[in-house]
Amino acid sequence: MKPSTDSKSHLQGLVNSVQLSRRNLIKHAGLAGGGLTLATVLPGCGSIVSREIDDEGNWVANAWLTISSEGKVSFVLDRVEMGQGTSTGIVTLLAEELGLEPEQVSVKFAGADQQYRNPDYGLQLTGGSNSLSSSWGPVREIGATAREMLITAASEVFQVPTSYLKAENAAVVHASSGKKISFGKLADLASKQDIPESAPLTPSSEFRLIGKRNQRLDSPDKVRGQAGFGIDVVVPDMVFAVLARSPYVGGSLESFELNGAENAPGVQQILEISSGLAVVASSYWQARQALEKITLRWKRSEEAASSTKAVFDLYRSVADQDDGEQIRDDGSFDDAMEAAQQVIEQEYRAPFLAHATMEPMNCVARIQEGRADIWCGTQAPDLAQVAVAKATDVSLDEVHIHNQYLGGGFGRRLSQDFIAEAAEIAYKSGKTVKLVWSREDDMQNDLYRPASLHRMRATLDQNGQLSGWDHLIVCPSIMDWYIWDAAPAMFPWAPKMMYSTLAKTGLMTQGTPMTPADRSPYEGAEDLAYAIPSLSVRHAKADAGIPVSYWRSVGHSHNGFVTEAFMDELAHAAGKDVYEFKRDYLKSSPRLQHVLNVAAQKGAWGKPSAEGRFQGIAAHKSFGSYVAELVELSVEGGRIQVHKVTCVIDCGVIVNPDIVRMQMESCIAFGITAALYGEIDLEDGKIKQSNFHDYQMLRMDQSPEIDVMMVDSQEAPTGVGEPGLPPLAPAMAGALFAATGKRFRSMPFRLA
Repeated sequence: MKPSTDSKSHLQGLVNSVQLSRRNLIKHAGLAGGGLTLATVLPGCGSIVSREIDDEGNWVANAWLTISSEGKVSFVLDRVEMGQGTSTGIVTLLAEELGLEPEQVSVKFAGADQQYRNPDYGLQLTGGSNSLSSSWGPVREIGATAREMLITAASEVFQVPTSYLKAENAAVVHASSGKKISFGKLADLASKQDIPESAPLTPSSEFRLIGKRNQRLDSPDKVRGQAGFGIDVVVPDMVFAVLARSPYVGGSLESFELNGAENAPGVQQILEISSGLAVVASSYWQARQALEKITLRWKRSEEAASSTKAVFDLYRSVADQDDGEQIRDDGSFDDAMEAAQQVIEQEYRAPFLAHATMEPMNCVARIQEGRADIWCGTQAPDLAQVAVAKATDVSLDEVHIHNQYLGGGFGRRLSQDFIAEAAEIAYKSGKTVKLVWSREDDMQNDLYRPASLHRMRATLDQNGQLSGWDHLIVCPSIMDWYIWDAAPAMFPWAPKMMYSTLAKTGLMTQGTPMTPADRSPYEGAEDLAYAIPSLSVRHAKADAGIPVSYWRSVGHSHNGFVTEAFMDELAHAAGKDVYEFKRDYLKSSPRLQHVLNVAAQKGAWGKPSAEGRFQGIAAHKSFGSYVAELVELSVEGGRIQVHKVTCVIDCGVIVNPDIVRMQMESCIAFGITAALYGEIDLEDGKIKQSNFHDYQMLRMDQSPEIDVMMVDSQEAPTGVGEPGLPPLAPAMAGALFAATGKRFRSMPFRLA
C-alpha cells in the first residue's frame, strides 16, 4: 500500500525535519480527516469520558467537547448564561487543561436532556450558585483527558515519548525542536486513542488562567448587540401574542366582550387559554392595541389573601397556634430560659419581592406534526419540556428547547409559566407564536420571593454571655408551588396522566420522598454558625395563596437579615461592641470569623470616614461561601445614602477574580435595592406595584463605593452569584441604628 501524494506532503508539513519511516507515514496517512469528539457527564458520572456517538455523529453526553479536523474547538455548556459569567468560568477550566485560550473555544448552549441534570437537584437547572463548583472537577478532567489523547496521537507522529510533548496554544509542541501539530490536524488520530483511565490535572502552581483576570467571553457580543437573548428571537412565519391575565392573584377569566377587537389591524386570532385571553397578531403592538378594546370580567380567587395585612395576620395566627417543625435543636432552650439573667424577644418580617429581570418573560413556540420547538431563555430546560408537554399533545421527547442568553434570572426563569402559555397559544392557533410580556405583566404575574415572619428569642446569662437562641420562621414552602413542574421533570418516564399525581405528592420510595427536600424556609438559620449552647430553629408553614418561587439567595435573603440584625440587638443588650460580640461567637467557624475580621480591619470598623457617617457589619455563609460586609452610610433630609461597602469573600479557589468582584458588586446593588425599596403589596386581591416607578431599582447616584477583597484559598471553589446579598441588609440595619437609635426589623427600611 502506498500513501497518496497529498497525505504524504501533509504529514511532512506537520513534522518538518522530524524523521518518519515509510511504515509510520502510511500508518498515519488518515490524519488529515475526521475529528475528535469527547463527552463528559457533569458530574457524578460512572465514566467521565464517553466515545459513544449518535446516528448523526454526535457524542452522547451531558456536556461535551468537540475538536474538528478544521481545528474548531466547541464546548456545549450545560448551565445557562444569565449574566453571572458561567460560560467564561467553566470554559476557563477547560482551556486551562487543554492548552488553549478561552477565546479559542466556541460555546454552545445545551438543549434539554436528562444527562444534563444538575446532580445537586436531580433536575437540569442553573441555580444555587453551584455551576462552577459542580464543574470544577469534571470539566478539568475532560480537558485533561482530551489533552492526553492529543499528545499520545502526536507522539506517534513525532515518534517520541509523550514526555517530550506538551499542549500549547491549541497545538501539541515538540519540546526540543519547537515543531508543533495543531489540534485540528491531530483530531482524527486522537479520536482513535485509548481513553486514559486518569489524566493528570494541571497543578495550581502551573495555572495560566485559573486565578487570573480573563476577559468575559460573552462581553464582546453583548457590547456589539450581537448576543442572542430570548426576546431577540425571530423565526420564519412568526406572529406575536399578548395575553390578558387576571388582575386578581389566583383569579380566572369569567367572560369577555371583543368590541370589534377581532377586526383590528393585524389581528389573526383571539384565543382563550388556561391563564387568560390571548390576542395573536402580526406585530406586538397590534396585538397589544387590540387587547385594549376587549372588555374582560374576572373571577376572584377564594384561596389567595386579599391584602398584605391579611398575609401577616395569617402568619401571626399560625405563629400563635403552631410551634412549628423542629429543624435544629441543640441543648435545651427551656433550661436557658430558666437560668437567664436577661431574655430578649423581637419580631422581624420580610416582604414579598419581585425578580424584576431587565428582560421580561418571553418565548417563541412552534407546535407542528407532533413536534414542539421552543426558543426561550430558561434556567431549567427540562422543566420547560414538561411545561410544553402538559400544555399540548406533544410527547416529552419531542419537545426541543433552543435556549438563549438570559437577560437576568435570579430564580424567575426557574419557573416555566411563560413557556407553557406560549406553547398553549401556538398549539391552539396552529401558528409559530412569539409571546412577550410587558413590564406590567412581569411585575404583577411574578412568582415572588416569599414573605416571612420571624419570632426571635435569646437569653443572656449572669455573665452577659449568649446562652440560648430560639428562631421561629413562618412562611410558605417554595416546593409546594414548584413541585408541579419539578416532579414530572424528575421522572420523565412517567406518562402524562401521572403528572398531576406526581405534582401533588412527588414520588415515594418505601415512604421516602424522591423529590428535592425544600430547605428554603430555614436555610441560613438552621446552619447558624454562632456557637450558642442552646439553639433552636423551627419552621411553621403558612401559605397565603400568593405564588412564590426562588429569589436571589432564596431563604438566606431573609434569614441572613434576621439572624445578623438580631445578633446586633443581643450585642447591645450585653453591652458589647457588635463586631467583637459576633467575632467571639464564631470560634467554631474560622473561615467566617476570618472574613469578618478582615472586613472590620479593611473597612476601619469604629472609625467612620467622615462626620455624619455610621457603620454596620455582618457576616453570613451561604452556597458554600463566607462573606462579611461593612456598610458606611448617612441619613440626611429623610434620605438614606450608602457611601461605601467593604466586602470580603472566601469562595475557595478563585477562577476569575473579576467575575467574583462583579458578582459581589451585583449582589450589593441588589441587596441595597431590596433594603430600601423592595416590596410587593396586595390591595383588594391585586398586586399594587406595576413598573419601575413603584418598584424602584437602585439609581446610579445612590450607588456606593464598593471595595471587594478575596481570600486566597486552596479549598474547592464555591458559589459567588448569591452569597454577597445576605449580609448587606443587616449591615445596613446596624448602621441605621447607629445613625438614628431606631431598630429596623422589617424591610424595606423606612425612616418614618
